[in-house]
Amino acid sequence: MSKKHIIIVIAAIILIIVGAAGGYFLNNTFLHNGQSFKGTTNQLEPPKKTDKISDARNTWAVQAAKKVSPAVVGITTKVYNRDMFNRKVLVGEGVGSGVIFDKNGYIVTNNHVVGDSKTVIVSLADGQSTEGTVVGSDARTDLAVVKINVSNLTVAEFGDSDSLQAGEPVIAIGNPLGLEFQGTVTAGVISALNRTIGAEGQSMKLIQTDAAINPGNSGGALVNADGQVIGINSAKISKEGVEGLGFAIPINTVRPILESLIKNGKVVRPYLGIYGLDKQMAGRFGMELQVDGIYVYQVIAGGPLAQAGIQHGDILIKMDDADLKDFNALQDAMKAHKVGDSVTITYLRNNVQQTVQVTLQEAPKDDEK
Repeated sequence: MSKKHIIIVIAAIILIIVGAAGGYFLNNTFLHNGQSFKGTTNQLEPPKKTDKISDARNTWAVQAAKKVSPAVVGITTKVYNRDMFNRKVLVGEGVGSGVIFDKNGYIVTNNHVVGDSKTVIVSLADGQSTEGTVVGSDARTDLAVVKINVSNLTVAEFGDSDSLQAGEPVIAIGNPLGLEFQGTVTAGVISALNRTIGAEGQSMKLIQTDAAINPGNSGGALVNADGQVIGINSAKISKEGVEGLGFAIPINTVRPILESLIKNGKVVRPYLGIYGLDKQMAGRFGMELQVDGIYVYQVIAGGPLAQAGIQHGDILIKMDDADLKDFNALQDAMKAHKVGDSVTITYLRNNVQQTVQVTLQEAPKDDEK
């Protein structure tokens, strides 16, 4: 071996010895003596398993979601059509959300989620799927009740929607865009209360929220910081450039509707039997009412007002002690009564004030005024 080769071998051996010694020194000095390399190295080690979550992470939203999410379900309906031979053909499926509110398997959802279906598929949060029966539905409030036969169900707690304040935080739980995103939680605030959207005379007051609500969220839960359901998500205004306009039916409005649907399969409402206009509505048709009230355009034959002698052209101004300044006031007054109640109607005929006793009847399915 040449002298040059011997020198190279000796140099390599020296480098190996120095490298090993340096590695031992670094390991002993930095890893075992608490120096700066310790943190970097430990980042690569698997974290220790622990059930404890910091207060910063275990927020009200986390706790509310854990409490309510097991009670939020998916509702799948099958959509059929008829082919050229009049055969029933499956053309698609619709998916919405629902909330279990009773241990006996009752679920609240939207009327537009179940549609005309008599049965639906209910997908539970634990992965189970089962058939559900549509107990009843109400198009006017967009609510429906579905029942399943499953035991050990988690039930959502209802809160008090009358105590809500604009600005308080909420989360929405549902299945946006289908079951692929089942149990999605979005957060926001109560944007406003007592919002009214829909047709004239349909005065149901809704909760407005900026929590993200998308197709599939319908029928899901709007939840407050105490983990209580305070609304059933129902609608969203979808226009270009518009964000954060979601609406939910207040739970205090929902309660009596659910009770009626379970008991009767429908909502039993009293009605007066009138087609009329209030001052604002009359203005749209070029009419001018000189007083606040409900202008009687037509009474329904055989209805309560017709039987009491109310005629076309009369103006209803009071029901008992409630002023009927517009249709919203009329419907608010009607909500305080049930079928069979007798009410005192004050009205104007040829500018002369008169009163009459009217016995409220059950509203036909398609006419509840």
